[in-house]
Amino acid sequence: MFALPPILYSIPRNPITAVGLPVFFGMLSGSPTSKEVQGTWYKSLKFPPGRVPDQVFPVMWAILYTGMGYASYVALKSYDSATISETAASNISKGLAIYYGQLALNCGWSSLFFVKKRVGLALLDSIAITASSACMTVLFHKATDGATTYFLAPYCAWLCYATYINASVWYLNRGRKVTGED
Repeated sequence: MFALPPILYSIPRNPITAVGLPVFFGMLSGSPTSKEVQGTWYKSLKFPPGRVPDQVFPVMWAILYTGMGYASYVALKSYDSATISETAASNISKGLAIYYGQLALNCGWSSLFFVKKRVGLALLDSIAITASSACMTVLFHKATDGATTYFLAPYCAWLCYATYINASVWYLNRGRKVTGED
């Protein structure tokens, strides 16, 4: 059976740390964003139709990080169940490994897009986050009889939307000379 280091199982066993971890890292990775969206570079970008106002993003991410964290807690409650099958336990372990990986990718996205102004690399990162989160959702879904899906499906949908925005910004602004400075 696939297994992670014990500490990576311990964090989601407590609902406070399960939710706190992604919310903390989300806030940390998003902290430079508020300054950057006021800068010349960001304000000069062309955006696609259907983009929500900038103020919606931090609220949505906070809600989605909370749901993602709680889903990890629900998955670990199932993992710790005496009646869980070996296949379900393995799916949860694999799902948790992907969970931590996609969380790390998600933390890097803001730096790539806003700080380094590497929209194309941010797009690749966004695609990886979306794909890994979909895989994690499927693994958790199978192992928890869908209990985690209520918390992860909105996250996956938002990631698809965020990837659309990122891809559109990349496409609409391709060929534009970016120095990385405002």
